[in-house]
Amino acid sequence: MSRLIFRNATRNDIATILTLVVGGNAPGRSIVDDANDAEAPEYQRAWDAIEQDPNSSYVIAEISGEAVGCMQINILHGLARRGKARMQLEGVHIRADHRGQGLGSEMIQWAVEQARQNGAGIVQLTSSKMRPEAHKFYENLGFEKTHEGFKLQF
Repeated sequence: MSRLIFRNATRNDIATILTLVVGGNAPGRSIVDDANDAEAPEYQRAWDAIEQDPNSSYVIAEISGEAVGCMQINILHGLARRGKARMQLEGVHIRADHRGQGLGSEMIQWAVEQARQNGAGIVQLTSSKMRPEAHKFYENLGFEKTHEGFKLQF
């Protein structure tokens, strides 16, 4: 039985999500997000876009009503694999004081089940090259390193 309760995040969770994201950043990564600035127009516009997209959602994982994890789920539709949808996981974080207890595994297993229920044939994610412990975590859950990722930031 899962110890976690999953719920869809709301606008009121933006600061909580930002706290989890900042706390889960890869070592050495510059921090640009600030939970104390959750009302900033940039965050509000981003939340509006997530909320209006039926293929995008943020999920909060709780224990006894306390947020201990979060992740963004996006269902991507395409023609490859005979039109099979894929789930993209973003911003997967477990609060530092709750790591090592199997909660991250529960969260990913829940997401995989959601992917199946939504007709997705693949669950994919990216992880910073500076987080080898995260790579081992995902590999232990059955994920394979199949592609090299590229980003163009501006």
